[in-house]
Amino acid sequence: NGSMGQETERRILMNHQELLKSCIKEEAELVFDRFSREDAFELGCLLYENSKRYPDPCCFEITVNGLVVFRYFPQGSIPDSELWLKRKRNSVNLMHMSSLHFMAWLTDFCETLEDRKLDPKEYAAGGGGFPIILRGTGVIGSICVSGMPDHMLDHQLIVESVAGFLKRKAGVK
Repeated sequence: NGSMGQETERRILMNHQELLKSCIKEEAELVFDRFSREDAFELGCLLYENSKRYPDPCCFEITVNGLVVFRYFPQGSIPDSELWLKRKRNSVNLMHMSSLHFMAWLTDFCETLEDRKLDPKEYAAGGGGFPIILRGTGVIGSICVSGMPDHMLDHQLIVESVAGFLKRKAGVK
């Protein structure tokens, strides 16, 4: 799909200030009115379907209130992805922002994970983790993807899938 590739190219060219603004905008727009375990399953399946456009298998995890409610490791995925899902989830849970937003935020403050006393074995600053934000409540969970050739693609897969899911739920074609 050309649109996802073009969007990723655009993101790569962004400086961290532009990336920060883009992430803040995405998190403000991609908000759920409700989010059930059935929604998690439907969104997880949509992530998987959308990922088939790429040659490398991706792994997916959706958590709500600390409980893993959807997780899938397709054939050909590697065990290393499980560690990356955990790191991305931990970053979203700690910062209440996408893991890509966290990367841009750290860059903006000229900091690293280590500067913030965070173990890089436990946290990731890069694309692939996104908060489930419930309108009027805040962050209730995370959506994580690992396995794309670039972490920016992990992020873009989530953003496009959540946007499509929200449009479908709103009855927009």
